[in-house]
Amino acid sequence: MPRLSLSDFLQGPPDAPILDVRAPVEYAHGHIPGAVSLPLFTDEERARIGTAYKQVSQEKAIHIGLDFFGPNMSKMVKLAQKIAPQKEVRLHCWRGGMRSGAVQWLLELAGFKVYLLDKGYKDYRRWALAQFAEPRPLFVLGGLTGSGKTDVLHELARRGEPIVDLEGLARHKGSSFGSIGLPPQPTAEQFENELAFELANLPPNAVPWFEDESLAIGRVTIPKLLFEQMRLAPLIVLDIPRAIRTSKLAAEYGREDPAELAGAIQRISKRLGGLATKEALAAIEAGDMEKMVDIALEYYDKTYGHGLNTKINSTIVRVPSATCDPVINAELVRAVAQPLFISRRVTQG
Repeated sequence: MPRLSLSDFLQGPPDAPILDVRAPVEYAHGHIPGAVSLPLFTDEERARIGTAYKQVSQEKAIHIGLDFFGPNMSKMVKLAQKIAPQKEVRLHCWRGGMRSGAVQWLLELAGFKVYLLDKGYKDYRRWALAQFAEPRPLFVLGGLTGSGKTDVLHELARRGEPIVDLEGLARHKGSSFGSIGLPPQPTAEQFENELAFELANLPPNAVPWFEDESLAIGRVTIPKLLFEQMRLAPLIVLDIPRAIRTSKLAAEYGREDPAELAGAIQRISKRLGGLATKEALAAIEAGDMEKMVDIALEYYDKTYGHGLNTKINSTIVRVPSATCDPVINAELVRAVAQPLFISRRVTQG
């Protein structure tokens, strides 16, 4: 059976969807970005086969697997036809072994053209982790809570600048309020998978923009080798007055569920203190979002300010702005970054 290297597999025909034939629990834990789950076995079936393999023999496990596979063959083919009506697919399992081989045989029998990933998803994981060790030039965009850093990143992207939206990939904004209004976070493994994919698909010689983040974004963690590069990169800090940031955040949080806002305040209650917590909760109940935000910013501004004083980035540049308008602020940070980029190229050259 022809097998493709990982690079050829990922760059394969764009109209050939990637089918992941591992069990649903394996897929949910982590998968190649864009892959569709087409499990050969259910989680329970996979567990039974594994038990037979360990406790009896490989032959017994294969026989059990065939018993499960046989009645489901027609169903798998029909599902594959819905996913890939052109009958061309890329296919993988964990190590490129019997599971993907069996499904390849079945689909080719049904008239599909199948591209099989040599060494399976395990090879993708090795490749993904290696991406974070690759040295790369980058810029980090910082600023106090409410500065609109993510909006500026997206505006930079609209202007053709390469960006890596860590919060977008993590589906979390990084603070106690970070999960409000967002879908559930990916697993740690899936976050790494998607981040590696983003890094690998940056334009050649690109200098991407990252947002200044803590090591942890909600429940996921930035890979340490990449985080160390971010800590040393030039840091461009938007410096926006607190009143403007308060108004921006109050408008945003005014659209959210008060119960979720109260939960976020409760999570930082020890840092806010009893009186501030009580006042913030009362402000939420009264619909006074500006007061609630102002109380929370007292904590977040101190925390970020302390962190900024301990930064070890190669260059730290403050960019004052009297607005949270991302169009204006994108121009301001680009103007600062351009000479830094030229200076680094000259130094490295």
